Amino acid sequence: MVEYYLTIVLAPLAAAIVAGLAGKQIGRAGAHWVTIIGVGISCVLSLVVLRNMFWGGAPAENISVYTWAVTDGLHMEVGFLVDRLTALMMCVVTFVSLMVHIYTIGYMHEDPGYQRFFSYISLFTFAMLMLVMSNNFLQLFFGWEAVGLVSYLLIGFWFKRESAIFANLKAFLVNRVGDFGFILGIAGVVMMTGSLDYATVFGQADAIAGQSIQVLPGSPWNAMTVICILLFIGGMGKSAQAPLHVWLPDSMEGPTPISALIHAATMVTAGIFMVARMSPLFELSVTALGFVIIIGAITAFFMGLLGIVQNDIKRVVAYSTLSQLGYMTVALGASAYSAAIFHLMTHAFFKALLFLAAGSVIIAMHHEQDIRKMGGIRKYMPITYWTALVGSLALIGFPGSSGFFSKDLLIEAVKDSHWHEGTTFGDQVTYWIAYLSVLLGVFVTALYSFRMFFLVFHGEERMSDKEKSHLHETPAVVTVPLILLAIPSAIIGWFTVDAVLFEGFFGDAIYVTTAHDVLAHIRETFWHGPAALVAHIYAAPAFYLAALGVLTAWFLYLKRPDIPEAIQQKVQGLYNVLDRKYYFDDLYIKGFAAGGRNFSRFLWEKGDQLIIDGFLVNGTARAVGWMAGYLRHIQTGYLYTYAFAMIIGLTMLLGWLMWVG
Repeated sequence: MVEYYLTIVLAPLAAAIVAGLAGKQIGRAGAHWVTIIGVGISCVLSLVVLRNMFWGGAPAENISVYTWAVTDGLHMEVGFLVDRLTALMMCVVTFVSLMVHIYTIGYMHEDPGYQRFFSYISLFTFAMLMLVMSNNFLQLFFGWEAVGLVSYLLIGFWFKRESAIFANLKAFLVNRVGDFGFILGIAGVVMMTGSLDYATVFGQADAIAGQSIQVLPGSPWNAMTVICILLFIGGMGKSAQAPLHVWLPDSMEGPTPISALIHAATMVTAGIFMVARMSPLFELSVTALGFVIIIGAITAFFMGLLGIVQNDIKRVVAYSTLSQLGYMTVALGASAYSAAIFHLMTHAFFKALLFLAAGSVIIAMHHEQDIRKMGGIRKYMPITYWTALVGSLALIGFPGSSGFFSKDLLIEAVKDSHWHEGTTFGDQVTYWIAYLSVLLGVFVTALYSFRMFFLVFHGEERMSDKEKSHLHETPAVVTVPLILLAIPSAIIGWFTVDAVLFEGFFGDAIYVTTAHDVLAHIRETFWHGPAALVAHIYAAPAFYLAALGVLTAWFLYLKRPDIPEAIQQKVQGLYNVLDRKYYFDDLYIKGFAAGGRNFSRFLWEKGDQLIIDGFLVNGTARAVGWMAGYLRHIQTGYLYTYAFAMIIGLTMLLGWLMWVG
């Protein structure tokens, strides 16, 4: 099976190398064909792996492929851990990537960097596969950094744009903050266990939980808590959790296919996958779980609010991604790891669909992205319209859609989680923050999603006559991926929810303590199948909040479009806060970045120029010159002067000796 797994990983890498290094020789068609075939091979083989594990009963495999180095008993290896969690992630990553590859043919057909772009996205797929298939922390970190590196190249793909250069630098630096915590967490694992291998580390989890680490002198912390929080800080960077979220909206400067690839199934979900993989560690630290759920709750609600004031079609979807990642993180903090991964899977399909649908509109509008300059596009682009509708309904959790099953059961898991049973004040505060955030977030999601949908596809036509005359449905290479993504967005929840959430699909891949197993509690007390959940939707508050959000968007942006502007005038202060994104960018750019530059300038001017150059270097030279200028007068050239100086010196020496003696 080693060759099998190597083929899955290396096929996109080989395709990326060919398209990148031989792009001129094989041409534009050759570049897209070789990368599509490479990713297609990975996708087909990943589906075979999932089929063998789900229907064929194939066991999980932990394979060491290559030992890179051994130092002081620490083995650094390349290896694969292929269990059901890995198999599901492999299928999601490769399928979405394949759709993006096909879509790119239509979206980037006029771009001079065509071959380079296909090389990058194929390389991105390789990096993500290395991340999800790793069986050790070293390979995990390699994949972690590789997706970050390639995302830097992709976000700044149009490198002649100043905004793109700023965006990829921003993404790179913010992720380095998270990655610093991540590598410290890995260092903590090595320090406590002496191993990088998942199985070895997980086997020693109880021992780690019983030890303490001196973070500061006199303040011991539980070792497991420290390790898990540090690892999650890395996840905060990759999965764009507040306050390390600021890079993700700006990454819209890259081409639209990248938005779908980064924001749907790959990079931003790496942090969610990592925490689920590390469930044997996180389950042993309630403090770390509390940190995770609070960060997720803040991101889910407050980042969603920002989507309401966005006018760029891609940024609305980007803030939607931030909010949905917050939902997944809340589920992780509630120990509902399977619910988080299930929502990750459904989200990958409908969010990739929404991004690609937005790209289809952008193509038709000749790269116009302001939703205020659109309207009434439905009759010109019927396929884009209906697929975007499917994606929007899945996003808000419309009954029966894939997003309905994953989001509603996630909310139910948070509602019945162990935090609700907590007896301390802190537990209750954590519970209500998390539950109210995911519940109210449903209304916010429906509001901004259908605000965008109505402004783009319905209402009066606000585009120019020239744009209107050229407005038509995009070609098949664009619409076919939309249709193929719309199908799982609509129906996959019906076929997978039982297995993934309630029938132990993940097996030993995810570990949950009995006290935290909220999904088992839901299975026993609440769950009666997908059809029953849809039939009893009237009992779920999330349904009414979603409906209220859609109706509010319809009334404000179709029936009474004058009201939003009036509301803005009434609450201008609040609008400014949302428009300035809670001033996080100002804090980081004008605070930390500018503050760092000013402090460096101070050290340069006062430390380097004044003290080192001025006092030590130049001052020493001036002192030597002054002393030399003074002492040279002693050198008269007359013998009697030197004899007189010797007599005076001897007299002083004899006097001192007599005094001492």
